[in-house]
Amino acid sequence: MTTSEVGATATTATAVRTGNRPSPMHLLDYWLTVYKRTWRGSVITSFVSPWFYVLAMGVLLGGFVQADPATFEGSASYLAFVVPGMICAQSMQVGFGETTYPVMGMRKWVKTYEAQLATPLRVSDILQAHVVFILFRVLTTAVVFTVVLSFFDIFQRWWSGPVVVAVQVLVGLAAALPIYAYAVRAESESGFSVVFRLLMIPLTLFSGSFFPIASLPSALEAAARVSPLWQGVNLARMATTGQWHWPVALYNVGYLVVLAGAGYLLTVRGMRKELVP
Repeated sequence: MTTSEVGATATTATAVRTGNRPSPMHLLDYWLTVYKRTWRGSVITSFVSPWFYVLAMGVLLGGFVQADPATFEGSASYLAFVVPGMICAQSMQVGFGETTYPVMGMRKWVKTYEAQLATPLRVSDILQAHVVFILFRVLTTAVVFTVVLSFFDIFQRWWSGPVVVAVQVLVGLAAALPIYAYAVRAESESGFSVVFRLLMIPLTLFSGSFFPIASLPSALEAAARVSPLWQGVNLARMATTGQWHWPVALYNVGYLVVLAGAGYLLTVRGMRKELVP
């Protein structure tokens, strides 16, 4: 841990010793201190690279695709169709990125968890602080994308933008917490390549981000409909078009909430098993 990181952890521990139970916002000091030192490294992956995908797939390739609203789930153009999928996929990728190698580093390499648990902090305190930071990372990325995309005349209702931001945050949490539960138990980082190659990439490609899942074979379409990313893509697409199918929307939201909640509980259990003697 660097001097600034130790200082942030010590500040939080002092708050605990004085009898003030720290809130997640107070415990966020550590993560904000780290982010102030490392934010430049995340600019490309969080903001620039996804724009290349949007420009390449939505604007350039989309110019050659004749969009039929009946075929593209009510979207007036291929750009309008692909954007909800791209921004939800980006939120998922941020969630994966924040809960794989960073968690491994804190648990095994840098021993940050051990340093924090040496103070009166609880496992739940540490996890809640990290979850709040993940929310911050997903939210900042989602807001920037949504604001810029609003100039492309994609959102059909005034409330579409805020709803799309909320969907992205929910997708990010639903992706991050189950992976967190895996990472906190992982013995080595070699399993992360499997997570990225056999889980994240197929989800990005086959969850309705680039083409309607109805064009897939029936077995793959059924698998896509139960994937977590499709739940978010479907919600975001309904928000951009303003065409809500409430039973499906409620199912999508419930699915993501349950997945995030289950991931949180499994992560707490895993952290206590791995870190608490």
